[in-house]
Amino acid sequence: MTEDKTCKVRVTFAIILLGVVLMFTAVVTDHWAVLSPKVEEYNATCEAAHFGLWRLCIKRIFMKENETDKDKGCGPISLPGEHNCSYFTHFVSGESTEIFEVSTQREYSISAAAIAIFSVGFSIIGTILVLLSFRKKKDYLLRPAAMFYTFSGLCIIVSVEVMRQSVKRMIDSDYTVWIEYYYSWSFACACTSFVLLFLCGVALLLISLPRMPQNPWESCMDAEPEH
Repeated sequence: MTEDKTCKVRVTFAIILLGVVLMFTAVVTDHWAVLSPKVEEYNATCEAAHFGLWRLCIKRIFMKENETDKDKGCGPISLPGEHNCSYFTHFVSGESTEIFEVSTQREYSISAAAIAIFSVGFSIIGTILVLLSFRKKKDYLLRPAAMFYTFSGLCIIVSVEVMRQSVKRMIDSDYTVWIEYYYSWSFACACTSFVLLFLCGVALLLISLPRMPQNPWESCMDAEPEH
């Protein structure tokens, strides 16, 4: 590769690594969505929840009169309170967790986690290929690496959409107590990682392609040879 092309590849790879870090952060953290039940009375404890792909965290918050608005549900989640996290039982024992007691919601949860694992796997393979292309001077490895990063981005956004549908069904369900929800920073990390992985994956693919003929008398054979 020419020096200019090498520089472009390294800059694109650096941005991709940022996307990979954000994707890993989203997958392993528990702040995809925050759920709040209706508050029946002040000066009592209520339970708000936040969860990710693997764990559910319940926070018991004491709702004081004149300091919180019970019409907006329990919370905000940033208020102090007893905090308890546990892995979804359908990952540990195959049973349904209370928050996912409706079977379709449980299936959404498992699907989102499985698709996210594919995203992690694709990003790892892509990174290995890029590092091999740098070390072994095999530029052709950049093309499959770019495709793996693109697939990784697509998988994480599919996981995001599955999670979004799961939250929507929980709010609409008659079997749950949740009335308010919002998506938190883990969800934002997943969305941002999709943008970086998908766009930079496509950019890396375009950068790694051989130079196209610029004049009618040139052919692809005149392009710079690859190692």
